[in-house]
Amino acid sequence: MVGAKPAFAQQTAPALPAAGTTFTASTVPDIARALARQPYLPQRTDDLPDVLKNLTREQYAGIRTAPGAAIWGDAGFDFAVEPLHRGSVYTDRVQLFLVEDGIVRPVPYARDRFATDGIALPDPGQTDPGFSGFRLRARFAGGDLSDFASFQGVSFFRLIARGQGFGLTARALMLRPADARGEDFSRWRAFFIERPGKDGAPLVVHALLDAESCSAALRMTLKPGDASVVEMEGSIFTRAEIDHLGLGGAQTSYLFGPVGRRGVDDARAAAYSSGGLQIRNGGGEAIWRPVNNPQNLQISSFVDDGPDGFGLMQRTRDYAAFQDDVQHWEWRPSLWIEPLPGAGGSDGGLSDTVWGAGAVTLLEIPSDSEINENVIAYWRPKVVIPANVEARFRYRQTWCWQPPSPAPDQPALAVAGISRSGRGSSAARRLFLVDFIGDILFTGRDGAVPELRTVLIAGPGTITRQAIYPYPERRTVRVVFELDAGGQPASELRLALKSGERQVSETWLYRWTG
Repeated sequence: MVGAKPAFAQQTAPALPAAGTTFTASTVPDIARALARQPYLPQRTDDLPDVLKNLTREQYAGIRTAPGAAIWGDAGFDFAVEPLHRGSVYTDRVQLFLVEDGIVRPVPYARDRFATDGIALPDPGQTDPGFSGFRLRARFAGGDLSDFASFQGVSFFRLIARGQGFGLTARALMLRPADARGEDFSRWRAFFIERPGKDGAPLVVHALLDAESCSAALRMTLKPGDASVVEMEGSIFTRAEIDHLGLGGAQTSYLFGPVGRRGVDDARAAAYSSGGLQIRNGGGEAIWRPVNNPQNLQISSFVDDGPDGFGLMQRTRDYAAFQDDVQHWEWRPSLWIEPLPGAGGSDGGLSDTVWGAGAVTLLEIPSDSEINENVIAYWRPKVVIPANVEARFRYRQTWCWQPPSPAPDQPALAVAGISRSGRGSSAARRLFLVDFIGDILFTGRDGAVPELRTVLIAGPGTITRQAIYPYPERRTVRVVFELDAGGQPASELRLALKSGERQVSETWLYRWTG
């Protein structure tokens, strides 16, 4: 428990601002603060007509922005906004506002904003179906407006970098994920989108969220590019104590790949949006943890204090690794999270501790479909946030092909490439092949491989054999080993390469389950 601000006084639940209201930096935090003083009220969904509520995903996808209907689409700005219709699984009503010259302007529902594939939208004179979120189009390097981001569903959002296709999904705020008490889902309530500029200026989006245990206000500064960046500043206003907070959350799909093909009969070589979890911890260690589609729910915690960064990564960029002509998994973004200092605020030290002691947490959920985002990663602070307080946080998201380079004072390391697993020399043994890639592995005389040794640990279980195979033409060193788990249902594996006493590779971690 930490110091806290005094409890909020009770007052009437706030209304969202009317047209013509002046917008300031405190507008959304003030709304969230007032909202948290009131009991949580779930959003109504019974006002959504059945014709929209019963749409399949395919039918819902047929509701599109009508030509010329995008907000700011013809204004020459670097961004355009496309409101998204309610329907199908997107039943929450989300209010949209524009901020122009410091003034709030609500975005009214209009049926002619949308074109459909034979779906009859309700008569707006009888009902206002409303919006479920919005899509952003942006100019990459001064080009034409193209897909960039979407904010829709609970507190989900997605971005891409230039040349990518949409993949993993970010979570604005996570509360009790995979907790025995049940998850407390935070939900988008309203967005305030500042009028964009030109010549590469970023877009600023303010968001209001609500959940049973808290409300929240976010300020997101979005900049598209070869690596698209979101600067995230958030304030949480608690109704109840929060002992399981998730920051920097993301979820992705992993159906099968070279390290695990459990129960898969598929012509493709692999199917996954992210291949693993990358961590640079506060102790200076670089970690790579391949993800998996397990038989049972798996929860892994990587305890840390002051992490440098973490994220779900798609390192495999070769079409041949997937052989999927529709999904093109090799185009999916990686998402890197970096804590930022300076959240500020007189919150009794909470802002200073949310990125202090805690753990990067990984959830791996059994799945039989590639559309399920069955792998989730987030930062779980150790601190407990009391009821009736405010806590702030800041972090940076980088949606990218490769994560930002480590700080110049960090040593160069070989990175883990594709990991493979299969039957070993007997039914009781499992064979693993782990590739490490990097010039640092070939720094011997005339580019030869220096004397390398493995640091390889299994617990429980025994490593029965191991070998190192260098491939200078690919700048790759492969480590091959067999695990005998001794009849145990799971084994934690840890592998790194050393040259002398110096570690020259990331630390490869994996949980094998029988």
